[in-house]
Amino acid sequence: MVRVLVQIVAITCLWWWWASLTDAQYMKYKDPNQPVSVRVADLLSRMTLEEKIGQMVQIDRTVANPGILKSYFIGSVLSGGGSAPLPKASAVDWINMINEYQKGSLSTRLGIPMMYGIDAVHGHNNVFNATIFPHNIGLGATRDSELVRRIGAATAVEVRATGIPYVFAPCIAVCRDPRWGRCYESYSEDHKIVQEMTEIVPGLQGDIPADSLKGVPFVGGKKKVAACVKHFVGDGGTTKGINENNAVIDRHGLLSIHMPAYSDSIIKGVSTVMVSYSSWNGEKMHANRDLVTGFLKDTLRFKGFVISDWEGIDRITSPPHSNYSYSVQAAIQAGIDMVMVPFKYTEFIDDLTNLVKNSIIPMDRIDDAVARILLVKFTMGLFENPLADFSLVNELGSQAHRDLAREAVRKSLVLLKNGKNGTNPLLPLSKKAPKILVAGSHADNLGYQCGGWTITWQGFSDNSYTRGTTILGAITSTVDPSTEIVYRENPDSNFVKSDSFDYAIVVVGEHPYAESSGDSMTLTMADPGPTVIKNVCEAVKCVIVIISGRPIVIQPYLSSVDVLVAAWLPGTEGQGVTDVLFGDYGFSGKLSRTWFRTVDQLPMNVGDSHYDPLFPFGFGLTTESVKELVSRSTSAGVGQKPYILANIVSAIAILYFTASRGFRQPT
Repeated sequence: MVRVLVQIVAITCLWWWWASLTDAQYMKYKDPNQPVSVRVADLLSRMTLEEKIGQMVQIDRTVANPGILKSYFIGSVLSGGGSAPLPKASAVDWINMINEYQKGSLSTRLGIPMMYGIDAVHGHNNVFNATIFPHNIGLGATRDSELVRRIGAATAVEVRATGIPYVFAPCIAVCRDPRWGRCYESYSEDHKIVQEMTEIVPGLQGDIPADSLKGVPFVGGKKKVAACVKHFVGDGGTTKGINENNAVIDRHGLLSIHMPAYSDSIIKGVSTVMVSYSSWNGEKMHANRDLVTGFLKDTLRFKGFVISDWEGIDRITSPPHSNYSYSVQAAIQAGIDMVMVPFKYTEFIDDLTNLVKNSIIPMDRIDDAVARILLVKFTMGLFENPLADFSLVNELGSQAHRDLAREAVRKSLVLLKNGKNGTNPLLPLSKKAPKILVAGSHADNLGYQCGGWTITWQGFSDNSYTRGTTILGAITSTVDPSTEIVYRENPDSNFVKSDSFDYAIVVVGEHPYAESSGDSMTLTMADPGPTVIKNVCEAVKCVIVIISGRPIVIQPYLSSVDVLVAAWLPGTEGQGVTDVLFGDYGFSGKLSRTWFRTVDQLPMNVGDSHYDPLFPFGFGLTTESVKELVSRSTSAGVGQKPYILANIVSAIAILYFTASRGFRQPT
């Protein structure tokens, strides 16, 4: 009997050994043929608390190495603004760095890959030689959602070319006050335009399958990236446009102005949502459970993960980080799933671990957060393809993408004035003028042209940090070789008067800035811009090109200029500016936000009772290309020169606009 019992025990032990061996050999979460929900549940069931909390952590690359990713089971690494492997790093440099980090993650017990994220808010803007597209304020002026979708696709390819699968873009803020330093990251003051521009989400991620459930994230292959809409919610509605401040608005206003683009993005399968530093009626968004969990996750049925902003949970308290354990508790209970720590990761891990072990934060909240993170990782194919290859490296800054950026530039430019007193249009400019003057601090400065969030967080000044074409360079390549181009950054009036210039192009505006550094209560043009306008425009016919991230004070100079163009922050492809100045294409851009007369009017948005703008929302003069003018005049049998017909067309447009809108024509 004892012998039989021993045999039974031995067989039982052998069966358990065989079952465990089989289980070790076959893990459902590693099987791409299993439904994603099954893979998530299987992996989650195998994870320890330490492994789960590690997945909720995002750290900056400056504190990352393979050992740390392995030891702490870190879920994500990011490059903050300007954080690169080395100066002017190539795509190969980026891939090699990221793959080394990834090898640390893959060497853990469960081999869960980390996801690398980066800001790519107007192209792959941290990376040398990448295509830099116009900032969002310019893209809003195009009114072309299909163009924005193509820009998203091009950006995704360039980001993937460097081995990165996750971008903190797009910003879908509705900027209601241009004094805000992030207004250029907003497509418009009108939520409807912002909603239209969420087409960048499928551009970045790919089109969701027809049978996809609402709110479920989607990333369509190795040439697409996980997107992140930001900053939830109301970041563009703070008092006086002060960054990270308080949005005072009732619930109806918040949901009708600032929320619609989030709903649209979720329907399009966006993978992640970033929470805003700002507050709503005094409550920090990073601690707002009602909106993050109650509305975003429950009402809008968002199934991806919610990520904090950079040290965002620290700022729940004032001063920041003064009660970090409370901040961790408030943020996680509010519904934040991944925390952009980005440096003091051990403190976050220790505090969250203690909160869970002491039953202050329930385990199901941790499981929900980690399940959402894993869902995105499985959806984007990170488990099947954790390591990047070099197959796309030549896509970084490709000519096709630069051509697309050039198209975006010319479509984004808004023509505000063409001819003094609305008569005698100066555009299109002659390419065969004997002698022209190019002036202004922004004419030959690629950094100024690109604005903030370019190579570094705050941008740069000069032409050495990345590759592109300045507006001066574009003019040089556009005009006839016989034309003499004289460039003076800040010419005095005597110099301008002493030379016989046919016309002048003056490029001035704002210096680069990002976030709070751009907050401005005055919105003035950077010196010596006003002096250059005065010295040049008093002596010669002048075209003023404004490089800025928002409307700025221009009324004092308006009467003296012949042509005024809002070029926003066009990026690396300056030829898009000359395309329309010289008539290869016509102007078509329309203001995506109101251009005020004085800052005392702010905030002022279309529909407000005190609406009295210098240039109203939607304003933008149009021109025809030289080719169109010649073709039309020829077909009509008109013998006059094309510029005469252009005069008539522009005059009719101006008269129609002023009569139908009831706005005073600025002078």
